[in-house]
Amino acid sequence: MRLDHEEESRNVEDRRASTGRGGGGISMGTLMMLWPILRPLLRSKVGMMLIGAGVVAYMMGYNPLALIGMGGTSSHPVNKAEDEKRAVFIKKVLKSTEDIWREVLAQYNVRYREPVMVLYRGYTRSGCGGAQSEMGPFYCPMDKKVYLDLGFFDELAKRHNAPGDFAQAYVLAHEIGHHIQDMQGILDKVQRAKQRWGGSGRRANALQVKVELQADCYAGVWGYYAQKKFNALEPGDIEEALRAASAIGDDTLQKEATGRVRPDAFTHGSSAQRVAWFKRGFESGDLRMCNTFQ
Repeated sequence: MRLDHEEESRNVEDRRASTGRGGGGISMGTLMMLWPILRPLLRSKVGMMLIGAGVVAYMMGYNPLALIGMGGTSSHPVNKAEDEKRAVFIKKVLKSTEDIWREVLAQYNVRYREPVMVLYRGYTRSGCGGAQSEMGPFYCPMDKKVYLDLGFFDELAKRHNAPGDFAQAYVLAHEIGHHIQDMQGILDKVQRAKQRWGGSGRRANALQVKVELQADCYAGVWGYYAQKKFNALEPGDIEEALRAASAIGDDTLQKEATGRVRPDAFTHGSSAQRVAWFKRGFESGDLRMCNTFQ
């Protein structure tokens, strides 16, 4: 992706120097993933000792999840030169989203309110609670910020076989898509509906899938204008984005983790769905084509 002449966004809060290993609690999602491993350990003294050692290591600032490949970036040394190169690139991508969405939303008589991107390592605090590297990038509607540990891109490339700068740009564009939804009031409506249904379950999951697929479509719209406005795309860029969208589909991730697929537990959509909705936005460049709720 060519962004050589694009400026870096100023809407960046860089916490990389003040965050790192440890400092936050393990999320409920992580505990659920770990339960099949923890349950047999709880039945023996040796297992209890291992769990105790892991707790002590975590309190000392080391991430025991790294031993089973779930430690995110917090347990690995940081290549500062590569990290800074990524930071510069992702700041330029953020600036491109600001320029593009300002113009696109003006067509609908909407003034774009620019979000802040928080760069961190390992762990930090957000308006939505603790942010940990193993959670992946996310948008917090409470403080209007996108949280990103740049080491996620190593996971994307090595663990999910989705390398490339445009794949990284797609990830940020997807999170900015959630900011657009927040501005439109969609996230608030979805949250209220999910609360009526108890906050979880099949119906709540299905509604969340629609939210995620729409953000993928919005990322596609951004890609359409990135090419039209900046001529930013290079050969292979779209394939990088589609590979990333496919790699982080619920069916692919479930199959990798458990060997089976449970559609009723989807929260982001299947690989095919994510690819299709990104392509829909990219090929049309039209927000109106991104209504996943119809």
